[in-house]
Amino acid sequence: MSEDVTETRAAWTPEGEVKPPAPKVSEDAVIAAISTVYDPEIPVDIYQLGLIYAVEIEDDGKVKVEMTLTTPACPSAQELPSQVEDAVRGVDGVTDVLVEVVWDPPWDQTRMSEDARLALNMF
Repeated sequence: MSEDVTETRAAWTPEGEVKPPAPKVSEDAVIAAISTVYDPEIPVDIYQLGLIYAVEIEDDGKVKVEMTLTTPACPSAQELPSQVEDAVRGVDGVTDVLVEVVWDPPWDQTRMSEDARLALNMF
């Protein structure tokens, strides 16, 4: 029986210091961080509202989030993307964050989770 063992080793820098490898970024951790961000007008987090369209995580810890807003005239249009960026930056292993606001496809209520619909009485 052979066992597949993968070792992780620290990398040497030209200055001679040893840097441990960056921890792999967990998609669950990124989603949990995003779920701490709420639209101030709606008592449901933006992940459950369906405002997050994509989360891409690169091996080097860079994270790209594509999100939308409920409407282009959303009063929180300036704050929400910044709040998402700040929340994701706090995740272990994240080295950089890019939050891109997209409008296609447009958001509608069908993107909300069942829990969000129940919380807002929108069946």
